[in-house]
Formats: sequence, structure tokens, C-alpha cells
Amino acid sequence: MKLKHFYESQQLEPDIINEFFNRADLLRTQNSLQILKGKVLATLFYEPSTRTRLSFEVAMLKLGGNIISTENAREFSSAVKGESIEDTIRVVSKYVDCIVIRHFEDGAARKAAEVSSVPVINAGDGKGQHPTQALLDLYTIYKELGKIDCLKIAMVGDLANGRTARSLCYLLGKFKNNEIIFISPENLKMRYDIKEYLLRHNVKFSEEKDLDKVLPNVDIIYMTRIQKERITLDDYEKAKGKYVIDLSNFHIIKHSSRILHPLPKIDEIKLPTKIEHSDQRVAYFRQAENGLYIRMALLIHLLT
Repeated sequence: MKLKHFYESQQLEPDIINEFFNRADLLRTQNSLQILKGKVLATLFYEPSTRTRLSFEVAMLKLGGNIISTENAREFSSAVKGESIEDTIRVVSKYVDCIVIRHFEDGAARKAAEVSSVPVINAGDGKGQHPTQALLDLYTIYKELGKIDCLKIAMVGDLANGRTARSLCYLLGKFKNNEIIFISPENLKMRYDIKEYLLRHNVKFSEEKDLDKVLPNVDIIYMTRIQKERITLDDYEKAKGKYVIDLSNFHIIKHSSRILHPLPKIDEIKLPTKIEHSDQRVAYFRQAENGLYIRMALLIHLLT
């Protein structure tokens, strides 16, 4: 299976996921490559980003390619003048070989893909999806636990607006015997479309209010921040600080379990730097590193 664009997690099947994992493993051992020499990547970001934008840019450079970039296209592009995303992409796609786009509008990456003459990669679209994050999350689970099936996963935080958790659910649904436990403030529960998808794919899921009850019994704790920028102040005040991992409950997590977080983390994880640096249960910085190799693998797939 060959992808032309990558705008949603549902595009991936187990065989291509395994291809990406194998290639990412190989790329870890290679320092300097020229596979994409002469190719140009545009990173077109209408929302803030640190890890996603920089990892894509470093990935392209490590593969011998070049980049052009805008980190605030919402203010410093023709979008300010009212240009549509479709028109922007029609133009930019004539300058480059691939476009990575982050946008504040749900479904913007798919709109971009429909008019682009080069591959488009979704780096996050509103409250919709962040499929490359889901792919690196799944890769991290594989690297940490040695499998991506028969797992019990707790997803914690703002599940209504967190596009990373939504995207990961789509991928977990493609593997057997995974069970998901949703833990969120009452006003930020996982939306029905994801629950309906899981039901159709026979993925067991449940909702729980007590985080400490769940922590000792899961393989993966997927923490997410409250998306302050996407909700009302009232909703934020109701939700902030409700679910936290700190020294009061860290000890009840199994030593074989792993804590993931798409980052940035705010106040939902409060652990000393020494523990974050030395305890194997803390996997979120290794998770961020994994993003580089997965995104290198994706660029090779789309551009060769």
C-alpha cells in the first residue's frame, strides 16, 4: 500500500504501520543520508508547534533535503488577507515536493490534500486529528512494551478536544484485544464519533472517574493537557488540575507500565526531574525522540 497523502489515521493498515516501524528502527542506526537530496519540504503552520515542526524539519535535513518554513502562517501569510487554504496550497505545492500543514480548522489537511499536486501531511487540524503523533505514539508503545495488541490503555485529560488521543484510538482499533479506559472531566469526555468507531471495530472501552483506581491496572497511561485555547474559561476552570500524576500516586503504577504524553505537559504531570530522567515508567521524552525517526520514515515513503 502506497500513500499519496497522510491526513488521517484511518488511512493506515497494520502492514504499512509495520513498514514504518521497521524503517524507523533502521534509521536510528544511520547518521547521514542523502535519500531526499534535492527535495524541498514546506512546513506551513497556522498554529504553534515545537516538537512537530522541528522534528519534521530535522527529519528532512537528515535525509539530505531542504526546508522552507512558516511558524505563524495565521498572521504572516496571505491568510490574513482572506486567502482560502485551498488557494494557498495550490500555490505552495508548485514550489515544493511535500507540505506539512498544521491548521486551526478541523479537516483543513484533507482540504489541502484534495487540491495539492504534492503529498500533504497533517500535523494537526483543529480538534480533529494529529495522525503522525498517533503513529509515533504507537511506535513508542511497540518500542517500550514489544507489542501493540492485547493492551489496556488509560487515556486521561481533555478527550473532547485532544486530537492526539482521538487519532491514537483510530490506530489502536486496528489491532486485536486492546482495551481503552477514558478518564476525563465530565465536560470534556471523548466524543461519540470515536466511541462509535471503537464499537464498529469491536474494541472494548469504558469510562471511569477515578484515576487512582485505574493506574495500577493498565499498561499505558496516555496523559493529555486540558486544551485551554479550545474551550471556554468556565470549562477550563472546571477541568484543570482534576487528573494529575504526581508523587502521591506515581508509586501505584506498575513498573512494567509506561506513561506517555504528546507534550507539552502543563500541570497534569508533576514529577521531579530526577524521576523523569531515571524511572523507565516515564516514556514521554523517549516518545518525542521517536517522532524524528517515524517522520523520517514517512517522508521517505511519500517522496521516493
